[in-house]
Amino acid sequence: LPLSYCVSGIQMLSVQPDTKPKGCAGCNRKIKDRYLLKALDKYWHEDCLKCACCDCRLGEVGSTLYTKANLILCRRDYLRLFGVTGNCAACSKLIPAFEMVMRAKDNVYHLDCFACQLCNQRFCVGDKFFLKNNMILCQTDYEEGLMKEGYAPQVR
Repeated sequence: LPLSYCVSGIQMLSVQPDTKPKGCAGCNRKIKDRYLLKALDKYWHEDCLKCACCDCRLGEVGSTLYTKANLILCRRDYLRLFGVTGNCAACSKLIPAFEMVMRAKDNVYHLDCFACQLCNQRFCVGDKFFLKNNMILCQTDYEEGLMKEGYAPQVR
């Protein structure tokens, strides 16, 4: 993410009945609800702290918000507008900035493209994979390649 942005935490607080009502930074009215949100060192009605693009209530979608160019945004819209896109190292197609990816060293992959590039085996959590000559390989194909090259991997 570029440096010219701000990530801010969102806190939900109970309104104490014996305290003076706080003013909402969104609508400037007093907050008389049971709960209020605190973000950017200001107080908000739950309905007033919204993403400038999709209008989602930021207190419901997570505990962070993004600000840039005087906009208050959810993570998805921040990445869509200002995030860096790249190309998948396997299929070469564009990866949208808000999409989840897999990384191996400097390479980035769509989740669906992150598989052995010889046998197309998908990896599960905990599986070993190898990056050789910029190709992702499963352990079997990697070890077979080493055997063909004339040396066996050391087994521990």
